Amino acid sequence: MKPFIFPVLLAFSLQVAAQQLEINGVYQSENLYIMNPFAATGVGFCITQILVNGEITTDEINSSSFEVDFAPYQFKQGQKVDVFIKHKDGCVPKVLNPEVLKPKSSFKINSISMDKTGILTWVTIEENGILPYVVQQYRWNKWITIGKVQGVGTPQENTYSFNAFKPVMKPHSGVNRYRVKQVDFRKRPRYSPESNYRPLQVKPVSILSKKISSELLFSSETSFEIFDEYGKRVLRGFGSKVNTTKLDKGKYYINFDSKVDEFSRK
Repeated sequence: MKPFIFPVLLAFSLQVAAQQLEINGVYQSENLYIMNPFAATGVGFCITQILVNGEITTDEINSSSFEVDFAPYQFKQGQKVDVFIKHKDGCVPKVLNPEVLKPKSSFKINSISMDKTGILTWVTIEENGILPYVVQQYRWNKWITIGKVQGVGTPQENTYSFNAFKPVMKPHSGVNRYRVKQVDFRKRPRYSPESNYRPLQVKPVSILSKKISSELLFSSETSFEIFDEYGKRVLRGFGSKVNTTKLDKGKYYINFDSKVDEFSRK
């Protein structure tokens, strides 16, 4: 008599037949819309079950398209949402608007200020979803990213701070301008108002010689960036002098203090 193997085969078919899509994000007062194809066998629809934050939904899923209604869960704006769409093998449902769960930049600035120690502080409201704040300083005719702070992502008032006077980015002479921004999935940045700071004891910096062989000297300590003729950054730092022995001979462009200049290595 041949061995009875049907239960083993049945168990295996159940295991491979179970498929799942996972959609994660935050609640933003909009529901999900799903297209539900027929099963590969041609009998019934593809989706077998939908769970929202671990709870089985009561939505009618035996339809070619339907809505996942978040109202019964009484989510708060910005609350984390995990949706699991279980379906049969050989077919794949489609979420028509997954972007409704992606965090959007919606912050409003209540205040933004810089103190004399270099701590940039900003207070926000109406955040919807966790996104980083990118801290920028206007320097050398462009906005430069100097750090990031993770956002809380909730609508109530949130307070953030960042030390903008890190060693590589000390304040330059004159007015220093700072701001924060966020970029969400739409790739459109949103900016805060600027906060300005003028150091009282920082004097303008100059290069003591523009024709150098082994060392470039500044009149005092400064943040700097050096680029080659092709625009590639080759050195960056903070100090009153730069060791240039590893640079090839030729022309270079340098950003320092609040200035843009050039020099040659002999």
